[in-house]
Amino acid sequence: MPQPDILVTAPLPPFLYEPLKADYRCHDHYQASHKPGLLAAEGARIRGLVQGGGTVTPTPLLDALPRLEIISVFGVGYDGVPVQYCKDRGIKVTNTPDVLTDDVADVAVGLILMTGRGFVRLNRFLQAGEWPKKSPELTTKLSGRKVGILGLGRIGKAIASRVSALGMQVSYTGRSRQDVPYRYFPDLHALAADCDFLVVASPGGAATRNMVDAGVLQALGKKGTLINIARGSVVDEPALVAALQAGTIKAAGLDVFVDEPNVPAELLAMDNVVLLPHVGSATHETRKAMGDLCKANLDAWFGTGRVLTLIPELA
Repeated sequence: MPQPDILVTAPLPPFLYEPLKADYRCHDHYQASHKPGLLAAEGARIRGLVQGGGTVTPTPLLDALPRLEIISVFGVGYDGVPVQYCKDRGIKVTNTPDVLTDDVADVAVGLILMTGRGFVRLNRFLQAGEWPKKSPELTTKLSGRKVGILGLGRIGKAIASRVSALGMQVSYTGRSRQDVPYRYFPDLHALAADCDFLVVASPGGAATRNMVDAGVLQALGKKGTLINIARGSVVDEPALVAALQAGTIKAAGLDVFVDEPNVPAELLAMDNVVLLPHVGSATHETRKAMGDLCKANLDAWFGTGRVLTLIPELA
């Protein structure tokens, strides 16, 4: 049986790309010097597409793939995939949930520790030789503080478990109340007003774009810190910059941004902001597990006509 043809639209690590090339005829759209030429020559044969979690897949590209059966996302987020379009065409969309939950939750807790306890500033203080000259600043005790979580899915629950173990109080908001031992707020503004740390753990996409806006940041207030480990698009980035500059909120810890890898210069200049380069799932173990699941979804589809992790909208 001939190998299925696969289009690759994102840079892939060798531990995923090499196994893909062993079992499929891979066409690298990401690195192609003439993308229209590649699509014209190979588009009619493409049956699968592999992309990254942050990759935007435009519908004109998919129009050029009339035999496309499946999109396998190397990542948990799939907000760059036109889901309704895929549903209308019968294209399966899979992702890699669960395997990165713990790592992303760890980063959220790390950002809470770094912003609340000021560890980044204190590290710079010591390395700059300031300790012999004066005492380090006092920071914030975390136990007893309130953590509000926007989006209590797999990652949100893992964050809640971790911060509860630190003695922090957990509340959340989402589409509906869940059977969990945490306080539920039906309104995001009310959640923000109640908490010390507002953690964004919701999916990206049009439905959540700029959900954390100037009004939410105003409600979070001077005692509040924003933590975002979800998608940059969920936060109104200009409004966040303005809120930090004006002292509307206390601080921010960010692992994601609207125009990655480009980060607003204003954020880079702020001493009360901790910035990470989207490293939520960036461990050897988790990225390997993500790669294995990304390929396993393709293998299952072309082998049995079923997939392992169909996204909820298509289930």
